[in-house]
Order: sequence, then C-alpha cells, then structure tokens
Amino acid sequence: MKKLVLLILGFILGALAMYFYCQKDKGVLHGTDPLVPKGIITPTQIKTLTQAYNARYDSINATVFRGVQGGDNRSSWYSLDDVRNYLDSAEKQATSLKYTMDGVRLYLGAEPIVGSTPGYTTLLFVPTGTPVTSEGYMFNFAIQKGGGSPDIPGGNGLDRGTQGDPPSANYPQ
Repeated sequence: MKKLVLLILGFILGALAMYFYCQKDKGVLHGTDPLVPKGIITPTQIKTLTQAYNARYDSINATVFRGVQGGDNRSSWYSLDDVRNYLDSAEKQATSLKYTMDGVRLYLGAEPIVGSTPGYTTLLFVPTGTPVTSEGYMFNFAIQKGGGSPDIPGGNGLDRGTQGDPPSANYPQ
C-alpha cells in the first residue's frame, strides 16, 4: 500500500512538473508576458534607421525617379490577416514540398514600369526552411548559417502591400 501511494504521488508530481514546464514555453508561467521576439527595436531606433536610409532614397529618386512627381515608395503595409494567412498557407505549402518552414526572408523588389514611370519599391515575403530528411525522424539537425535558412524552392511569396501615404512619407506615418 505504501508503494502504491508513493507511485501515485510520483505521477502527480511528474504531471505538475510537466504542466509548469510546458507553460513556461508559452510565457504563461507566473503571469509573464508572451514571448518577445528577437530584434524588437524602439520607435527612436526605427527613426534612426529610416533617416539613415535618406541618402540612398535620394539617390534612387535622382536616378530612377528623375522627373517623376513624389519619388519612390518608402514603406509597404500588410494587414495582420494577410500576414497570418500567408504564414499559415506558406507553412502548409512547405510541408507539401517536404520542407520545414522556419522563417521568412524579405526581398526588396520593384513593380513593373508603366509607360515611362518606374514602378514603386515593394517588399516580398519568401518562405525559408530546411528539407525534411525523414518523415519518421523526430529532430531536424540541419545546420543553419548566419543568414538563416535558404529559401524554399517552389514556395509562394507574398506581395501587394499598400504603399505609404504619400509614397515618399518617412516614419512615422
């Protein structure tokens, strides 16, 4: 009887330990905030980085947008629904392509030239990940390089964010 009580007590303590261990990953333990992603910057840092882009922006306008009213686009806006839906869709597509999606890479692009007017700069989301080496294997030991995982071949991207208002507006809008 004594061994049975100790066995049950061990199961209960083990279950509690697993519960609190799993909750720690969700940022729920002890009322903490959800996990904050790496790379968060302050509005002051955003302003510094966007102002540092001014010389490059002026150079683009002086060459590519010479004589065009307003100049190039400085930002792209995407709705939360579009971004969430894209990430879900890209993850499903990655799985069907036998990849494990682990991030997105943002590329700068330009809309096509219309007549004599150059297209605005845009941002393109592209899924990145590593090939699934074995469907029955629990861990993927692919080594990531400093620049993140490679683009997923055949993975769809996301474009068509809306431009700034006006396109040349700097942070904050």
